Formats: sequence, structure tokens, C-alpha cells
Amino acid sequence: MTDQARRVQRTYLLLTLLSTLAASFIWGINTLFLLDAGLSNTEAFAANAFFTAGQVLFEVPTGVVADSWGRRTSYLLGTATLLVSTLLYLAMWQARAPMWGWAIASILLGLGFTFFSGATEAWLVDALTFSGAKDTLEAVLARGQIVAGAAMLAGSVAGGVVAQLTDLGMPYVLRSVLLGVTLVVAFLSMKDLGFTPERGNGPLERMRVVVRGSLEHGLQNPPARWLMLAAPFTMGVAMFAFYAFQPYLLQLYGDERAFWIAGLAAAIIAGCEMVAGLIAPYVRRLFSRRTHAQLVATAIGIGSLALSGWTTSFWVAIAALVVWALSQAASRPMRQAYLNGVIPSGQRATVLSFDNLMGSAGGVVVQPALGRVADVGGYASAYVVGAAIQAASLPFLVFARRENAPADHIKN
Repeated sequence: MTDQARRVQRTYLLLTLLSTLAASFIWGINTLFLLDAGLSNTEAFAANAFFTAGQVLFEVPTGVVADSWGRRTSYLLGTATLLVSTLLYLAMWQARAPMWGWAIASILLGLGFTFFSGATEAWLVDALTFSGAKDTLEAVLARGQIVAGAAMLAGSVAGGVVAQLTDLGMPYVLRSVLLGVTLVVAFLSMKDLGFTPERGNGPLERMRVVVRGSLEHGLQNPPARWLMLAAPFTMGVAMFAFYAFQPYLLQLYGDERAFWIAGLAAAIIAGCEMVAGLIAPYVRRLFSRRTHAQLVATAIGIGSLALSGWTTSFWVAIAALVVWALSQAASRPMRQAYLNGVIPSGQRATVLSFDNLMGSAGGVVVQPALGRVADVGGYASAYVVGAAIQAASLPFLVFARRENAPADHIKN
């Protein structure tokens, strides 16, 4: 690896560390935070759905920003937007705001994350290629996953402990401070390499061109299409499952004020991210095709979610959480490598954003629906229904395998 490629990788890992640590301060207690603000389960997951609706609305426009004005510009805008919207969330909690206020704040949070999605990964791929990196993309993404897992582990545990010692608002204060640090670091260290923004056309014309490109290289591109169509089912359920584990584990544990348990749930997922990153090279050797890994991971996830709903044991639920998180995280680098392998560089940020849009679209529908199931029949029923919804993604993964794309084949 060249010196320039090492600098690119170090920048990517540092920004991954800072942004994930900032975000994860609230991941262990976010649902509890919303419930403490006076929302019901349905309203809390509706707020999360508005967050994902914001992602759906802004994925393509922010992809245009990344492809037209640069990946660095998009990252800086995303960090600044997240900082402002996090402070707004804190103000909403203090004021015990009505549901419409949470909807607006959540949409702004979604906007912030769309500036990241697609742009960060596109920046990494283009900069590594330009710098003459010899490592495989999967290897660098796996290192990023390890760093993200470590940051999530530290942040989620710290957020839970801080909430236990102070109140549920303090983790949001810590998140805001670290987002400010991330903004400064990104401004100083991030440079677009191997990519020249296209600014010749007006914004509307550029949006039309980019949308057409995202469709051509996304939904109209069969190898990418089937993975994208599977995303609403897998990502929609994953969003609910992650946030619902906070109150569900507290319920199984028997103490609904033990906020450290909620932090523990997020920490377990973070630990699984780290382990998955470490074992990714070995998991890769178990499969000849990346779609095989997706099929196996999805099937394991379905079983784990169902077990989470059927059990009444806190420790069995913890074990099911570990298996679910580990299976999903271990296959993620291979999914990313597959998708990057079937789309061209010029449309990479937008197509990756469009892929995130598809997953977010599932979250808009699935999260409030499963939140309603939780209100009516309890969290256990919601997890069983979630397992059934995720099962609907399996046929699309089979179709992706049948395309026999070159990027599907793993060369060990």
C-alpha cells in the first residue's frame, strides 16, 4: 500500500471512529428517551419512521450533492446537519413536544445521515483506487467495521452509564460535542481523490441525470436490483429490532429503570461488529459466492429474531441478539463489495445512496407497523412478525445469485 493510500485509510478509520462514537452515545437509550418524552411505542417507532422517511426523501438529492460538489462537501454538510438536529432533539425532549415536532426533528436527522450514506463509501473507493491501494476493498471495509464496532461499544456503554448517573438527555449533549470535533477533523483531513465533481449543468438537470443514472445502474441493473429489492425487508426489520431491544430486554430483565441494560444491548451489537470485522477474511473463505453468504446470514437472522420473540428468558434473548448481530455484520463487507463491483465510479455515490433509500423505505413502513404490533401484542409478538417480514427478502437474494455477476464470485 502506498503512503497516500495509507493516509486515505487512516482518514477513513478516524472519521469512522469519531462519527460512530458520536452517534452511538444515544443508540442504547434512544427508544427509552422517546418513551420518557411521553410517546407511546407506536409514536416512538413512528418517530424513527420519520427519520427513515427523511432518508428516503433526501437520499437521491444528497447523492447529487456528493456527485456534483464532492464527497467531502457532502460529509461536512452531513456532520453539521446532525449536530443541529441532535440539539433540536434535546430541546424537544425538554419541552415534551407534540408528535409533529418529533416528526420534523426526525426528518432532519434523516437528512443528516443521507449526506453520509453513499458519499463516504464512494470517497473511500475512489481515493483508494487513485492512491494505488493493493488491499482488497473488503479488507479495508472490515477494518472500518472493527473500528466502528469498538466506537459503538464504547459509546453505547458510556451513553447508558451516563444516562443512569444523570438523565436521558446527557448522552445527546455528549453526542453534540463530539459531532463538533468530527466536523473540524473532516474539514482538515478529508480530500476528494480520484474523483472530479461534475458541475456543468444546473441542479435540476443534474438531478435528472443522476436519477436516470441511479436507475440505469441500480434498479435497471439486474445484479444490483435484486439486492436493493431485498433491502426494505432486511433493513426495515433490523431498524426495529435494534431499537426495540432496549425496552424489550429491560422488560425481560425485570427492571425498567436499569438503563445500563439498554446500553448493554447496543454494546453487544458493537462487540459483534468488531468480531465480525476480525473474522471477515475467514468467513469469506467459507463461500465461493457473496450471494451465498447473504442467503445464509439472512436465514440465521430470521431464526434468531423468531427465537427472541418466543423466549421469556433474558439470557436466551441475549444469546439470540448475539447470533443475529454477528450473522448480519459478518456478511456486510461481502454485500458492499458485491454492490460496488456492479456499479461504475461516476454513479457510485448516488447508486449507493439509492440502495440506502430502498432500505430506509422499508423502515418507514416496517417500524411503525411493528411498533403497533408491540403496543397490541407485546414486543415478543413484534419480533416473530419481524422474522416473517425478513423472510420475504430470501427470494430476491436467490434471484441475485442467478444473475451470476462477476462481482458475486469470491477469489480467495
